[in-house]
Amino acid sequence: MVRLDKKATRLYVLDTNVLIHDPAALYHFDEHDVVIPMTVLEELDKHKNGIREIARTARQISRTLSDLTSQVTFDEIQKGIPIPRISGESGRLHFLCYNDLKPFDSLDDSPDNRILAETCRLRDERPDASVILITKDINLRVKAAALKVPVEDYLNDRAFSDSDAMIEGAQVYATAGQDGASLWEALNVDVNVERVDHHTFYQLSGNMPRHWHVGMLVSDSENGAEFEAIVRELSPSSARLQLLTNYRHHAGVWGVHAHDSRQNFTLNLLMDPDIDLVTIAGNAGTGKTFMTLAAAFQQTLDAKLFERIVFTRAPIPMGEDIGFLPGTEEEKMSPWMGAFHDNMDNLLRNEEGESSWDNGATRQLIGSRVQIRAPSFMRGRTLNDTFLIIDEAQNFTPKQLKSLVTRAGRNTKIVCLGNVGQIDTPYLTANTCGMAAVVERFRDWPHAGHITLKSVERSRLALAAEELL
Repeated sequence: MVRLDKKATRLYVLDTNVLIHDPAALYHFDEHDVVIPMTVLEELDKHKNGIREIARTARQISRTLSDLTSQVTFDEIQKGIPIPRISGESGRLHFLCYNDLKPFDSLDDSPDNRILAETCRLRDERPDASVILITKDINLRVKAAALKVPVEDYLNDRAFSDSDAMIEGAQVYATAGQDGASLWEALNVDVNVERVDHHTFYQLSGNMPRHWHVGMLVSDSENGAEFEAIVRELSPSSARLQLLTNYRHHAGVWGVHAHDSRQNFTLNLLMDPDIDLVTIAGNAGTGKTFMTLAAAFQQTLDAKLFERIVFTRAPIPMGEDIGFLPGTEEEKMSPWMGAFHDNMDNLLRNEEGESSWDNGATRQLIGSRVQIRAPSFMRGRTLNDTFLIIDEAQNFTPKQLKSLVTRAGRNTKIVCLGNVGQIDTPYLTANTCGMAAVVERFRDWPHAGHITLKSVERSRLALAAEELL
């Protein structure tokens, strides 16, 4: 076993099989630098053709690398490309190319042996750094150990999370002061509180945190928070925060109550008439669709703020394409509407646990206000007085999602739901999907809001699966 200098800079050299195993591996080395040898790029190029899963994965990796290199100059590539991460320090990506590389005399000129030779050359050139080869190839690990090259298996198999590709939309400060007093001490700002038309505003003066943005949640706790507000206005020296409505206990939305700060912020965004675009990210079972439908029915059936609810999602076909399925537009979309029907069944349950969703009269009433539409049939339309829900938004390209968001007419609210860890199309990545693009482009628009939900509400099994798999 080769001992590493814990204080030295770490350079992780990735084998081809690591990237094939996990296309998001580049983002899983925290603040450390990642090195990809030219031999690995050649191997990926050999695998890219075909319809097998390995070919799709190779193309996905190539697109990720293309995205990273397309925005930088040649000199920046030579110095190392910053690997974007929302939180914490970001490492750099380096490409390793030796024109005069001499493989080991006693070993064949194979890709594995060239990668090993490139790693040894880098180790000799960088005595100030700890060069570590990462590979899932057992034989290559044995060879590296024999040559005294630090080598590790790739064990970080976690799914790519929403926070890796997008802002979280929230900043939670672990303080316990009443009315947010200790929060202001932690931020070192002056506060002036005022009340305008039943709303409480906090005017902050001082140096504002650089990672703050308009439309984000500021809270003093994930659970049981005493202070929760949305950033309405922001400059380097000041900010204006509006206190949120508490939807936890007495107040609710269509009978739905929040369990934590992020859920309460979600319901506030959904119910806020000044927010036209809401993006909600989160793992399966965090309540994205459930809370959105509750807010949609509250504002459509009860408050009559909207005339209709339009529900759509990307129909990623597993067999026949949508155009070859029989029936009307809604009947063609029905195979992909399981989440909608499941949530309707839960929303319409009474205190005895009985659901009225199967009742014909209930379905007729809801059906008169709810329209299920295929995204391909919405081009050219203008949606007025509409609450538009776009489910599985991570499966749209930026151009496709733009074509849906631009359908908004007067008095229309659009909600995009998604989880970039569950992209079903092989042609998109967590960084290139439409969901990530919309969140990034609208982050400073005062009429948009984004939140990443964390707590899984579906079941303890679903929670365990998200944490363990």
